[in-house]
Amino acid sequence: MHQHSHHHGTGRVLQWSFFATLAFVAIELFFGFRANSLALISDAGHNFTDALALVLAAIGFYLQSKPADSVKTYGYHRAGVLTAFVNALTLIGIALFIFYEAWQRFQHPKHVEEWTMLVVAVAALALNGAIMWGLHRDKDHDLNIRAAFMHMLGDAVSSLAIVAGAIAIHFTGFESIDPILSVLIGALIIWTAWDIIQESLNVLLEGLPRGLELAAVTRALCELEGVIDVHDVHIWSLGSSAHAMSCHVLIEDMPPSESNAILVRINDLLCRFQIHHTTVQFEHTKCALSEMPCSIVATQHQHEPHH
Repeated sequence: MHQHSHHHGTGRVLQWSFFATLAFVAIELFFGFRANSLALISDAGHNFTDALALVLAAIGFYLQSKPADSVKTYGYHRAGVLTAFVNALTLIGIALFIFYEAWQRFQHPKHVEEWTMLVVAVAALALNGAIMWGLHRDKDHDLNIRAAFMHMLGDAVSSLAIVAGAIAIHFTGFESIDPILSVLIGALIIWTAWDIIQESLNVLLEGLPRGLELAAVTRALCELEGVIDVHDVHIWSLGSSAHAMSCHVLIEDMPPSESNAILVRINDLLCRFQIHHTTVQFEHTKCALSEMPCSIVATQHQHEPHH
């Protein structure tokens, strides 16, 4: 019940954040053109990708909370990761556009109204701060929400830079600060996107989840009572916070009623690694000797006396 209300609350935050951000994009574009500030226009572009990020995050958040069915047997965990990936690609595109516009501005400088820049940037900072506060609870265990949060963090930093830039233009009259700021905003956008692209691709390509070491998990399993050897180990992510594992475990030849205790110990251990979807195939020493599936069995086979 608590989890459901928590999901509902995060969904609501994503919804109001989207509408607030979209409204602010229109305001920032209007004043950006009016003040001739490429930094404000760039920030409006960044804000627009934020709005896109938030709507994609809301869709992904809804889909990944849907239960599994007969077709999507693992549920919709990957939906959130896929939206995070698309989201990050849009950021790269907007950054390249900003670089192009900044280059044009360096070649053809324009007068900038610094006070308009300052007021709009302060308003943007307040909006980004409010949205970040609404999303901060879920950002550590949901890649999709973290993608939206990182959008907002990047925009908050760029708003701070615009505030500082507007003050600097006022006191120095050096109007090239404006396109310089837009280049920095573009670089910041790429930096925020790169980490999300890497992690979402890792999930989509079924790589080892971040923070886990294959050798450490295998070693811990081998130390369990009743486990002789572990091999053919695969660990992957279903989504940003759901991990799965399959492995073969070599044990003594025993009836299933006895091996069940070993299985319970294995699952308890894997829960400590945040792995909750497991497929464990037991192999018994007597059966395994002929097949030699692992080094231990091979060694045992090798040391058998010759007649």
